[in-house]
This record gives sequence, structure tokens and C-alpha cells, in this order.
Amino acid sequence: MENFIATIQQSIIADPKVTGLLVVHKTTPFSPLVDGFDALFLVVMEQASEQNYINHYSKDGLAIQERRISQAALWQWIVTGENRSIIEWILQGEICLDRDTFLESTRHRLLEFPLDMREQKLLIEFSLFLRRYLQSKQYLKNGHHLDAHSNILEALHHWAGIAIIEQGYHPEVTVWQQIKKINPGVYKLYEELTLNEETLEQRVQLVLLACEFNVMSKMADCCRILIKTLEQRELPFSPMELKYHPILGPLHVDMALLLKQLVKRGLIREVITVDHGDDSHSFDVRYTSV
Repeated sequence: MENFIATIQQSIIADPKVTGLLVVHKTTPFSPLVDGFDALFLVVMEQASEQNYINHYSKDGLAIQERRISQAALWQWIVTGENRSIIEWILQGEICLDRDTFLESTRHRLLEFPLDMREQKLLIEFSLFLRRYLQSKQYLKNGHHLDAHSNILEALHHWAGIAIIEQGYHPEVTVWQQIKKINPGVYKLYEELTLNEETLEQRVQLVLLACEFNVMSKMADCCRILIKTLEQRELPFSPMELKYHPILGPLHVDMALLLKQLVKRGLIREVITVDHGDDSHSFDVRYTSV
């Protein structure tokens, strides 16, 4: 196996377009971390012609997965949580090539988990939580108990992510195992939702109530990066300005939902502007700090 891996490593390293190579070996007979392969080769390029290129190699019963990604796309994975395995890959993997120290500096930043990164991840997790929480609430009201249950379970998963980030950790793939140690109260709600002998409706109502009193009260803290952006200037922001803002745009959050809920809670203000450029006198809604 070592010769097989070494051969592939050398062919990748010989490519001048490759800036970094990270190798992650399986730790169990079927390791979800590497998708069941014997090893994962994460090939990093400054610019990749094809994002998230994947190739598989096999020899004598050994299987290797190669994934190529640009530095920018890799950071997108880290920030948005699109691929939760990426953090474990970088922290656990063996750096075999790092021409511009991108991988080493990324690993250091992940271990440090600075405030700006935590604020980004809190906003993303809260946005995902909010959508599922409100959807579950509506489904329950309409009598769709199974849909309400599946949505509140996802909301609870994002609540766990919020609790983990608040303690200065990155959410791992095995979130429930992680949250059991960090916040037993959230884990207890998960058990109540999945194992309690009460009716499905009662279990969903219990978690919805807990969400209302615990997570919704965290809105200001979780949305701090958005609120701080609004405070940067006196002129109100349009929804499009916020959606494509250099700080907020890369996060891909549900901006419309966040803005409406922040206004509802009195954490930001709506400002109505009138466009006199046409006969219809359109009224545009913009947003600013309180």
C-alpha cells in the first residue's frame, strides 16, 4: 500500500499547478471521514479549472480518493460548513506538500478559531436554525406532525452547532456525540424528541418551546456580524447590498428571513425610501441599525 500511495503522491507533487497536498488515512474498517476509501488525497491549487474535481484509484484491493479544490473554494467549505469533513481533514491529515504554507496557516487558523470566524459560523448556523424552527412551527400549526418533527430535528441539530461554536469549538461530523460532552441540556432535548414516549405532537411542542426561550434569545449574539455591518454607515442598506456585501456575501445565508426577524425583534430598523423616478412612486425597504 505504501508504494501505491507514494507513486500517486509523487505524480501529484510533480504538477507545478498544485500548491498543497494533504493525505488522510482511514482509521476504521469503513471510515466515513474518507468515504470508505483507504486514503483521501486533498489536492489544493491556487486556481482550479474544475472545482471539486474527484478521481478514484484502485490497486490490489486498495482504494484511494483524490479531490482537487482551489484555495478559495476550500475556504468556502470551511466558512459555510458545506463540507463538514474539511475541518477534520485539515486538522488530522498529513501535510505532504505546502508550497505557499496555505495548508499550515489554514490549520493554525482553525486551531485558533478567531472571533471573526466564530461570528461567521454563528450567523450561518442561526440562519439554518431559524428556517427550520419557523417551518416546524408552521407545520405543527397545520397538523403536519411528521414534517414538523423532521424540521425541528434539523433545527435542534443547528442549535447544537451554535452551542458548540459558543464554546470555541468547530462542529464535527458527529455533532450529537460532541454536544453530549459540551452541552448535555441540548443533548437531553435530542433524546426527548427521539426517545420520549409522549405523542409526536407533544415532543415537537416541547422542543419548539425550548427553542423559543433559549435560541431565539441568542439572535443578537448570533447575528452580531450582520448588525455590525449595518452599523458601519448611516445610509441604510438595500437587501441586495447586504446579499453581496464582501463580508456577508460569501456566507450564503438566508438574508431575507434574517432581516425580517431582526426587525421583528427590534434589533435593526426598516427604513422606507420613496423613488420619485417614475409615476408609480415605488417604496423600497432598506435596513439600518437601531
